[in-house]
Amino acid sequence: MSQVMTAQNAWGDTMPDWIRTLAQACADSSQNQVARRLGYSSTVVSLVLRNKYVGDIVGVELAVRGTFENLCIACPVLGEIPLLDCRDWQQKARTYSNENSMRVRMFRACNRCPQRKEA
Repeated sequence: MSQVMTAQNAWGDTMPDWIRTLAQACADSSQNQVARRLGYSSTVVSLVLRNKYVGDIVGVELAVRGTFENLCIACPVLGEIPLLDCRDWQQKARTYSNENSMRVRMFRACNRCPQRKEA
């Protein structure tokens, strides 16, 4: 059974559009490749498609939208940026570095930002 049909059976008429995007991405390549691109395990992807995931579903949604739908967000420092760029800056902002002024600025901004995702 294809991932799209699996998701449709599990979610029914309430299936969000991003779940369809996730299922189609899995069908187009492989669940393992999609999971790697999202930064999650293939088990998480499988559970999400089957509507059985009890973890941070919003985090998975943002990863899907950022990776496959090119979602952009409003950064208080950089303006409108792709979600994946935001995630990269958040990753860099976990540790302080004064190698350049932008890193210092983004460290301060990212650690106060409402978009901040705890790891």
